[in-house]
Amino acid sequence: MSKYPRWRRAVTCVAAVTTAWSAWASTDTPAPAPVVNSTLDAPLFYQLIIGEMEFASGQAGTAYEILLDAARRTRDETVFRRAVDIALQARAGDQALGAARAWRQALPQSLNAARMEVQILSALNRLVDAAEPLGALVRLTPAAERPSLIAALPRALQRSTDKQRAAQVLDEVLAPYLRDPALAVPALVASGRGWLAAGNPDRAISLIEQAQKRDPTAPGPALLAMELMATRPLAERFVTQHLETGKPEAALRLAYVRVLTASQRFADAVTQLELVTRQQPDLAPPYLTLGALHLDMRHFAQAETALQRYIELAQSTAAQPAAASAVPAQDDDDDEDTTPRSDQGVVEAWLLLARSAEQRGDFNAAEGWLKKIDDPRRALEVQARRATLLARQGRLDEARNTLRLAPERTPEDARAKLVAEAGMLREVKRWGEAYAVLAAASQRFTGDADLLYEQAMMAEKIDRMDDAERLLRQVIELKPDNAHAFNALGYSLADRNLRLPEARQLIQRALELAPGDPFITDSLGWVEYRMGNLDEALRLLRRAYAARPDAEIGAHLGEVLWASGQRDEARRVWRDARARDDGNEALRETLARLKVDL
Repeated sequence: MSKYPRWRRAVTCVAAVTTAWSAWASTDTPAPAPVVNSTLDAPLFYQLIIGEMEFASGQAGTAYEILLDAARRTRDETVFRRAVDIALQARAGDQALGAARAWRQALPQSLNAARMEVQILSALNRLVDAAEPLGALVRLTPAAERPSLIAALPRALQRSTDKQRAAQVLDEVLAPYLRDPALAVPALVASGRGWLAAGNPDRAISLIEQAQKRDPTAPGPALLAMELMATRPLAERFVTQHLETGKPEAALRLAYVRVLTASQRFADAVTQLELVTRQQPDLAPPYLTLGALHLDMRHFAQAETALQRYIELAQSTAAQPAAASAVPAQDDDDDEDTTPRSDQGVVEAWLLLARSAEQRGDFNAAEGWLKKIDDPRRALEVQARRATLLARQGRLDEARNTLRLAPERTPEDARAKLVAEAGMLREVKRWGEAYAVLAAASQRFTGDADLLYEQAMMAEKIDRMDDAERLLRQVIELKPDNAHAFNALGYSLADRNLRLPEARQLIQRALELAPGDPFITDSLGWVEYRMGNLDEALRLLRRAYAARPDAEIGAHLGEVLWASGQRDEARRVWRDARARDDGNEALRETLARLKVDL
């Protein structure tokens, strides 16, 4: 028995009901200018009191029935909402859905009722049966808000386990809007996303094509096409067509850059970034990406120009009070992450400038950039670069000690130190020692596919092919979707003229996992050359070199051109590759073996 008398509990409930009623009313409808009488009559007031008392005493089922009856009798949205809330708090999903449907039946033009039914169906993972309420939700949503709602529908349906049915539901819901000039494109794109999620990319491409014909300037079809490029390269034409139409936003072009970079198509990504920087020369972020890509392609002067421009713009923006206040606050629970995002970009630029100077052989300049960095989170990265600088100057023992003396706060730090040491040894071609470091790391961190992969690469360098193959097969077993492992194993076999049909199968599997990757395309071209298919080899190698003008790809393309009698073009490709990276080992070996003097 409660220590409070029943009358006091009743008074408490009356107060709760009065407060709740005020809250509901203020939530659902704005306060009108003129004073109006409340719809709370005596019978309703009594039912609300009894319902809330039952709920407070733990009788959620009874409370639900009382309030739902009151809602049906009064057709009041606030009471329907309270019945739904009680069912949800009691984790009674079917009862909550029943109340929402009763609400919609009583008030078919209520946007809140339609939204509530859709939300409950989503929580119950039953949206595949929700074509009618979803259609009502779209229909009742104000016209200005409909495009964004339609764009969000595929995300609402993505939890469904029946993706095919979910895509069909989207088509049913959106069919009425295909005739609306303002909504046809968002509707087609949303349907395309549904079919892409359902595993039907060809239908998604068809819908993209229809949408782009309706409005070539709309960004939605191009953005969806970018998601398809990895598995359907032909989807890229919709992206390029959009970029050639009107003045596309920089954000869309930068999204395209991310897709190109993920596919290792650095030359194409650079072209897009240069367009962005010409159109918006004071926009900082593109310069950082542009500098990193130029550096990866060994365009040192262009890389350093872009990175220094980024630093200038980023620091200028940070110095402006308004801009500084716009920097998002860091999470309170992340004590270490106190450096503003713009400053993190500057730190990254300094690291890239140090690497550029190091690769040019200007070790003093590299150290000068590293000295600018005072960020504890990047300390190991800075030490790793310093170690590589020392190693390049022949001070290998000092370099290794620099890394080994770096503090280890976590097991991740210990692993990172081993990886950094192996990377430093690899850069100075101490492959046997790098292999030993990685072998020890793999024993310490068992089952680490990335460590095993790096160890395999060093095993291949020291001609321990049996070990390399064993390690790569372990990686494939651990990560069956690791395209690089399939490619590395296939290329290693092809380069040694071993088991060529198997090598081709391995590389083809890698290309299925990473469509369009120029290095994997290069491997496939190389195995076709080894198998005597010169025309196919040339086709693949030309594509790879156009996408990523890397010196090793250039060495392979030049050799196939040479073998096919196109020796002037071969020399031109080799000269171009040497200008990009005159120290490339594969290029030097090719020229020496073929006795070619450029």
